[in-house]
Amino acid sequence: MFTGIIESFGTIKAIEREKKNVHFTIASPISTALKIDQSVAHNGVCLTVVEKTDQNHVVTAIDETLQRSNIGTLQIGDKVNLERAMLANARLDGHIVQGHVDATAICKSIEDQDGSWKFTFQYKPTPDQILVDKGSICINGVSLTVVNPQDDLFSVAIIPYTYEHTTFHKLKIGDLINLEFDLIGKYIAKYAHLYFPKVTS
Repeated sequence: MFTGIIESFGTIKAIEREKKNVHFTIASPISTALKIDQSVAHNGVCLTVVEKTDQNHVVTAIDETLQRSNIGTLQIGDKVNLERAMLANARLDGHIVQGHVDATAICKSIEDQDGSWKFTFQYKPTPDQILVDKGSICINGVSLTVVNPQDDLFSVAIIPYTYEHTTFHKLKIGDLINLEFDLIGKYIAKYAHLYFPKVTS
């Protein structure tokens, strides 16, 4: 379980393909503190540490993960957002994030708003993946607030701290990003489809 509050960047140092799996070697400030079998969110994707040194750690992405997220597009030198699993006695500063990517989206526009940035994304909405204005969304592992969702578009506002301390400052128009929808919203949507199918269809 995560909160969407990014701890540090990781830099992809090596990529090794083994059948349909891909092993990523990542250097980060938190690598030395990680343990084998520990869960760490990489761009919002929960991956297990399988090897580590003082400077690097290694995680493995299976084909399902590669198909459902932007992890498969990473290249050597790319940066990723990292977050370790939350402590049971910690404050929930973001929102409940599982590290299970639901979908991907495309960055359609980036607006400099003189002190902040407005990013707009396009995705393929489904009845189980809903967005509400001022609701929560996780983008590349970052807990954010939805702004003005319309059809297949929505935006988020990024403050300078988030812009500099996450990979948002690297994001470009056309880039693929990971989405994890609000867990509570997904349960409500599923319940509605099961018990009120005529209303939700």
